[in-house]
Amino acid sequence: MRLLIVEKDETLNELIKKSLKENGYKSDEAFTIEDAKYFLEIRHHNLIILDLNFGISKVFKFIDYAKIMYPLIKIIVISDDSSIDSEIKTLKMGADDFIRKPLNFDLLVTRINVALRGGRESQIRIKDLIIVKDEEKIIYNGKESYLKGKAFEVFMHLARYPNQVISKEQLLDAIWEEPELVTPNVIEVAVNQIRQKVDKIFKIDTIQTIRRRGYKFCYPKE
Repeated sequence: MRLLIVEKDETLNELIKKSLKENGYKSDEAFTIEDAKYFLEIRHHNLIILDLNFGISKVFKFIDYAKIMYPLIKIIVISDDSSIDSEIKTLKMGADDFIRKPLNFDLLVTRINVALRGGRESQIRIKDLIIVKDEEKIIYNGKESYLKGKAFEVFMHLARYPNQVISKEQLLDAIWEEPELVTPNVIEVAVNQIRQKVDKIFKIDTIQTIRRRGYKFCYPKE
């Protein structure tokens, strides 16, 4: 799991990073909204911790941007504005949670765990295609096939974001614990296994290669 911290206060940003690391999370740290957009473009993140102090209008636009890019991403807004009105507005505009400053880091980590736990689906169903997480099984029109290990994780990750191009680097970062130690060609191997164990067996197309950009889940074709 990789998280994105968007907080302009360098001291607080560092404290959040330290707390996340102690609880087993990887993170990137942005100090501006522009930096945050850059990180979203180069890496996949499961959750964003976003400071409201960048300004309500700017924050709301960024929430829209992030949710369009990754519809399943979770966003926790932190703020030193204690008013109920700000919390209601923030949640209505698409944030998943709202936490007031000064931060209690145990509470923050607990809220993160809850938000991410809610997004861990046991299966993905796309029309007549079912991907069963715990069994690493794919079902299509009553017929079954199994896809093991990292190939299954790649397949499931792409299926979470249909018709979105995801780069090899984003896939490595989302799935491998130490992506810097893995060569990008492992993604090609995984995609080849998907095509053998899913596309060939079911006679469908699920993964499209986008030259020089990455891959996208394309079933059913638009």
